[in-house]
Amino acid sequence: MKKFLSIILITFSYSFEVANAVGEYGAVASSKKQSSEIGVQILKNGGNAIDAAVAVAFSLAVTHPSAGNIGGGGFMVIRLANGEVTTIDFREKAPLSSFKDMFLDSTGTVIPGKSRYSAQAAGVPGTVYGLGYAHEKYGTLPWDILLYPAIQLAKYGFDLDYHNVRILNSERYKTLLSHDKESMKIFVKDSPFKINEKLIQKDLSNTLSRIAKYGYLEFYQGLTADYIVDCMKRTGGIISHEDLISYKVVERNPIEFDYRGYTIYSMPPPSSGGITLANILNQLELIDLAEYSPRSSEYIHLLVEIEKRAYADRAEYLGDMDFVNIPLDEMISDEYAYDRYSTISHRRATCSKKINHGIINVMEESEETTHFSIVDKYGNSVSLTTTINGWFGNGITVDQAGFLLNNEMDDFSIKPGYPNMYGLIGNEANSIVPEKRMLSSMTPTIVENQDGDLFLVLGSPGGSTIITTVAQILINLIDFNMSLKESVESKRFHHQWLPDVIQTEKYSFNPDLVKSLNKYGHDIKIRSSIGEANCIMLDTLGIKYACSDSRRGGASVAY
Repeated sequence: MKKFLSIILITFSYSFEVANAVGEYGAVASSKKQSSEIGVQILKNGGNAIDAAVAVAFSLAVTHPSAGNIGGGGFMVIRLANGEVTTIDFREKAPLSSFKDMFLDSTGTVIPGKSRYSAQAAGVPGTVYGLGYAHEKYGTLPWDILLYPAIQLAKYGFDLDYHNVRILNSERYKTLLSHDKESMKIFVKDSPFKINEKLIQKDLSNTLSRIAKYGYLEFYQGLTADYIVDCMKRTGGIISHEDLISYKVVERNPIEFDYRGYTIYSMPPPSSGGITLANILNQLELIDLAEYSPRSSEYIHLLVEIEKRAYADRAEYLGDMDFVNIPLDEMISDEYAYDRYSTISHRRATCSKKINHGIINVMEESEETTHFSIVDKYGNSVSLTTTINGWFGNGITVDQAGFLLNNEMDDFSIKPGYPNMYGLIGNEANSIVPEKRMLSSMTPTIVENQDGDLFLVLGSPGGSTIITTVAQILINLIDFNMSLKESVESKRFHHQWLPDVIQTEKYSFNPDLVKSLNKYGHDIKIRSSIGEANCIMLDTLGIKYACSDSRRGGASVAY
């Protein structure tokens, strides 16, 4: 009996070294404990991964007000139990009254802050439509049941965690939210917020109740839509009833490519995630990483040079493919990867100013995002990333509705060569056009193993760093044989072509490594944490290992 118990204890201990939660039937990894628990309860009640995704997303709009939302948009990758993979694009759209130079003055100069902190910074929200569409087509449980937990959390309050308290008490965001009288009522007070203090959001509870009762189109055609338009009139915004009524999501084929025998599915444009991830990993596949250590200057140099080229291509070619012709097949091809990799020196960094986009014949994002992953007992899985762009979006709360609006218009190229809030450069392909979707870095991703079975569901927030975060987790797992937890927790680094600097987390590079990278010609910049991955990995027996990044205190639950 003692021997049997010791085996159980050893196995149990090992499980928690490789993940935060382990389960046979289902798992949810998200940014907030309450939301992950809600998702697992939906799974236990017989719901599938899509049902759980709806419940988790709406609950995050309550428990994670700085990034979870119903006033923003995002992307969802779904893998059904039969192996079919699809994506749902519920990215925000430019309002009908928008125009190319709307954030420039009469001299053609960018007006400071207008694309980020004004009412005109808001794109037409897509989150509610996206969740409704996904449920209508792929869900199984009644719609109102899925919203009920979020309604209760908003009506009676939830206990604030450390991350929420830190953000709400930040002078920067208190100032942003104090600019709007509706936001002040909910998110600003004279005394500091405290851990475990209850945050009650009655207006949001009423909004969620209307959506639960009348369906997701209530947001676009009902009283909530009236409130949005009233808010636009109060704050000088341009979203109209016509914008809301005409909004639709798009179901698209995923970006699909192979990496060392694994099949990877990710988002197509207007997400730049799938193509740029493929660009990075296809180049990396030309290298035998068995020769390198994950903390060697040789490996970091090569990956950084690959990232530079991939982000240069991102800036030139990518936008909303309903408006611009994007060379998808060419950009994710092995031939193109070889051409890009062939320009890399193993001895010296290439100055970013000397790196142009690749030559292809073509016919005429935020730190403040949230991602969650779900796997159910039936074999369905969802990878979903959603955002309002900056923390608390543009800082404006819709009158009587209780939710914040996004500032996603900043993700357009508001002027060729002018960086957005994450320093990303864009060109004509991502210019502002009415009803166009702005380019994004969100990279919800699902991976199959060499046998075609579900292996990994992953993604991360992090603005421009999302793509490199996802890439490095995959590299850690596949190439360096790390556990899921080690792959997620390992220190990260990032290069996005411009500015020409390696961004790295504090304590990531030791002094000798910095000196070695400097000799290659790389400049190093220490920054705050990179990303917040929430991932689920399956073993050959179908056991689910869920891991939430400790960088922002995410939570995984499994059963």
